[in-house]
Formats: sequence, C-alpha cells, structure tokens
Amino acid sequence: MKFKSQARQNQLIEKITSQHLVVGIDIAQQTHVARAVNFRGIIIGEPLSFSNDENGFGNLLQWIQRLHSVHNLSETIVGMEPTGHYWFNISRWLAERQFEVVLVNPHLVKKNKENRDNTPSKSDKKDALVIADMVKNGYYSFTHTTSEAFEELRVLLSNRDFVVKRVVSAKNQIHRWVDVVFPELRQVFNDLMCTGSLAILRLFPTPAELGKLEPQDLIRGWKSLMKRHCGERRARALILLAGCSVGSRQATQAYKLHLKQLLVEYDLACAQLQDVEQVIVSVLDRIPFAKSMLAVKGISAISLAGILGEAGDLCGFVHGNALLRHAGLNLAEASSGKWVGQMKISKRGRSRLRRYIFMMTMGLVRNNSEFQAVHAHNVHVRKMKKMRSIMKLCGKLARILVGMARTGQAYIPHKALPLQQAA
Repeated sequence: MKFKSQARQNQLIEKITSQHLVVGIDIAQQTHVARAVNFRGIIIGEPLSFSNDENGFGNLLQWIQRLHSVHNLSETIVGMEPTGHYWFNISRWLAERQFEVVLVNPHLVKKNKENRDNTPSKSDKKDALVIADMVKNGYYSFTHTTSEAFEELRVLLSNRDFVVKRVVSAKNQIHRWVDVVFPELRQVFNDLMCTGSLAILRLFPTPAELGKLEPQDLIRGWKSLMKRHCGERRARALILLAGCSVGSRQATQAYKLHLKQLLVEYDLACAQLQDVEQVIVSVLDRIPFAKSMLAVKGISAISLAGILGEAGDLCGFVHGNALLRHAGLNLAEASSGKWVGQMKISKRGRSRLRRYIFMMTMGLVRNNSEFQAVHAHNVHVRKMKKMRSIMKLCGKLARILVGMARTGQAYIPHKALPLQQAA
C-alpha cells in the first residue's frame, strides 16, 4: 500500500468490498469471542465463543463458512487486538488458511466502545463488535510477515530485557547489602561492582573477617581471583576501615548467605546476558543489509537488533515516515479555532521500537560526526531545543535505515549533513 498519510484511511476503507465478511475477535487466554458485520456495518449472525485450541478454531472456520453461504459472501477479513501473546496462535492459524488478518489498536477500541449504544459498558461480545466496526471503518493495520531471523531478534531482545532487569536488580541489592554491613567499602572502591570489590565480597564479606587479616592475606586472595591485585595500600586501608566499621554486626551468617546468593544471581545473569548478546550478533549476520548499517559509526548491534526485531524487515516500509508511525514517533497536533496547541509525538505505536530508535539516535549524536553536525546546526543556528532536535534526528535516522534497507546502498555521510555543510 502506497504511503500517503492523508490517503491511507481511504485506501483501507476501499479495501472492504460488498463481498467481504468483516469479523472481529476479542482475544482472551482461553475463550475468544467473534462477531461479524457486512461492509455497511450491519450485524450478521450470532456471536460465537470458541476455545483457544484446534477444536475451537475449527468451530470458528465452520461459523465463517456458514455466514458466507447464508449471505452470499466470498471474502473475509478478520480483525483482532494484539493482546499480549494470546493472539499469536489464532492469527497464525487463520493466516495459514489464507484469511486476511489485521490488527486494531487497543487504545482505539476503548475510544470507540460507545459508538453503538452510547454507554460505557464493556463485555467480550461488545468488544468483538467494536473491533469489527473499526475494521469496517478502516481503523486497522496489516500484520507484517517476516523471516525467521527477525522473529528470532524479537524473542532474543525480549529475553535480553528480562536478563538486564535481573542484572540491575542484583546490583542494587548488593549495593544495599554493602550499605548495611560494610558501608566503608565505598571509601576504597568507587565502583562496588569492580573486580577488586567483588573479590573482597566473595572472600571476606564482613568487617569482622577483614579486621583479622594482614595485607598479604588480602593480596593472596585477590591474586586467586584476579590477574592484577589492587595493591598493598588499598589492602591496608580496607583492614583499617574494617576495624572501625559502623556496619551491622548481628545476624552475620544470614547476611553472608544472602550475599552469596546475590553474587550467584549476578554472575548467572551476567553470563546469560553475554550469551544472548552473542546470539544476537550471529543472527544479525544473516540479515543482508545489517552489515552495512553496523558499519555506520554510532550504530550498535543491540540497538539495530532492537529496531529490526520490533519493526521486522525494513524493506516492507515504503518510507521512513511509515517506520516512525509504526513506532508512534509521528507528530500529533492539538489546535482549535484561534488556539494553536503544541505539536507532540503521538506515542501510538510500539514503545520498545521508540526506545531503540531513540537509543540509536543518541549513540549517533555522541559518536557520528554527521549527526553531531546536524544536531549542532539545529540547536545553534535554527535555535531548536535539544530534545526537539533529537526527535528530528530520529526521523532522519528512520529515513536513512529504510532507504539503506530498500536500496541496498551503504551509508553516504555527506547526505546526512545540513544543506549548507553538504554544499
């Protein structure tokens, strides 16, 4: 479908013909509900509740075929909300049987639920009918079928987000443990998660143990876990501080067990994070245009994998603005009469895709000379606020990525510069 934001709604509506059966499905964990309307929005047939298994999907197929026969219809379009992960199976099952499956925005479903009865009531049957009405009116988007590599990236990035949360959680709890038991450790190590600090926590966690040692005992302990020890000066400082520590001296065994488990969790999460990032890099190697994108200074493998995992194959976007709309980074205006409101980003799209586009843009502003020049031009010459300039650079980045994916060309630095500098 050609990308023209103003004509897009007409194109989506024109796709629904008089031969279409428009089906809306309210997705749930165990039991889905389906309603059907024709191209004018007239309700067809009775509601259908069906289970989330092969038998239930078979009942849905028979119900659709019966409505086709009774009302002399030949085409079907099925709309549903992308509710969590519950819609994956029914969507894939219908697509394998050549049904056209489209998605509606859950936010819009909530906004449109009063159209039929002018009441704020909510039920599964009503939601299914609201979804069918929205599809009939063109308020839907197409599902993007992508190759296995892009789906793998999406799963891997979701896994990485979960592992990163565990790493951060373990770090925060280790910091808390130190504050309670041995707060003076911060006077010796600015970074509690450095190798030397962790070695102390593994070998001699409590001040009572440290206070009984000699500097050479500490150095031998460091050497057992590190290639280079932290030096005799730090060893003496640690022993001196341990002797006058104000940390807790009660429940010592319980605190030691707690720290041991925290360190095990931290080590496991770090190892898992390293493993998943290695797999992400290997999957990127299978995507043809990823290599040329990674060659751009400032683009990291994780941010690129996040964009490709959330957006899929960028060749499917006809313009960078389509990618921005998919992420919810397109501009939305609020004005009425003489009052002109502020332009803001819509945030009606994939939140994780927005995050990765923003992360990549910030990386380019820090490390890429062309993006640095554009940002400086926006701030100092065009007098933009810094965040507004970053948002405009997000749009430039989206257009560059889609252009590189569709044409197969490498990054051309001078085309990213402001017109005055490019000339």
